[in-house]
Amino acid sequence: MPEEASMREAYGKTLVELGKTNPDIVVLDADLCASTMTKYFMQEFPERSFDVGIAEQNMIGIAAGLAASGKIPFASTFAVFAPGRCFDQIRMSIAQSRLNVKLVVTHGGLSVGEDGTSHQAIEDLSLICSLPGFTVIVPADAVETMAAVKAVADLKGPCYIRLGRPKLPVVFDDNYKFKPGKAVAMRAGTDATIIAIGIMVAPALDAAGILAAENINCRVLNMSTLKPVDEAAIIKAAEETGSIVTAEEHLEHGGLGSIIARILARNRPAPVEFVAIRDTYASSGKPSELLERFGLTAKDIAAAVRQAIKRKK
Repeated sequence: MPEEASMREAYGKTLVELGKTNPDIVVLDADLCASTMTKYFMQEFPERSFDVGIAEQNMIGIAAGLAASGKIPFASTFAVFAPGRCFDQIRMSIAQSRLNVKLVVTHGGLSVGEDGTSHQAIEDLSLICSLPGFTVIVPADAVETMAAVKAVADLKGPCYIRLGRPKLPVVFDDNYKFKPGKAVAMRAGTDATIIAIGIMVAPALDAAGILAAENINCRVLNMSTLKPVDEAAIIKAAEETGSIVTAEEHLEHGGLGSIIARILARNRPAPVEFVAIRDTYASSGKPSELLERFGLTAKDIAAAVRQAIKRKK
């Protein structure tokens, strides 16, 4: 079994590391610091920490004010609450002013599990990607999470990082260098390309292994930056492999699949299959059971690749 690690834990500890070298970094949370792991920063730097209680809209306003005053605010809650509960505040106070606020949310997607439908953020990427000026990142593991958090601390302008609840397989080593806006080639291939984000990157690699046993040579790209997306890597994949499969823990419309389809339609049309949630809400259950039920597994990705290749022929 591959090593697993918590993205949330990596985020919290990286915040402390950043706080020690940059006194302008401040952290906000909405009564969830023990879950988002901002608790580590709050324990280390109480004078630069603000727990606003169950008031996400207020948290966004405070973060915007701090950014306007020259601070670098990291604001955290669950993905279902930001952008879900406070979309208008994010739109008005952060996006329209292009303020330097870093929204790092946890508990994205179905893998929240037993918390159920009300807490399963499956629309958040569609919402946040609709806002001009935002950089949107969905890391694949704890290593990429640490690198992405450090990167957005240096970026000017609003950023959104989506993390999951469970521990995930570690797919990168400690030498990994994250570059915002650049896809990462996880595996070479010529017959088809799987483009995945977040929790779906490890299953994408597993699917490529399944297909290799069938003599299907499948490329795997980790498209961790959804915005600005790496258009060149997408077009190159379509040109060189002729078919694409997208894999995301999100609704089929508005997220990774929609972004890829738009770019291909404009630049290099190719058959595309989508591994995503199909226009429905889920239910309470164990994460593994929910991912199986809603078609977000390695075998589902492999089946989509076979279909994409069939359409290519």
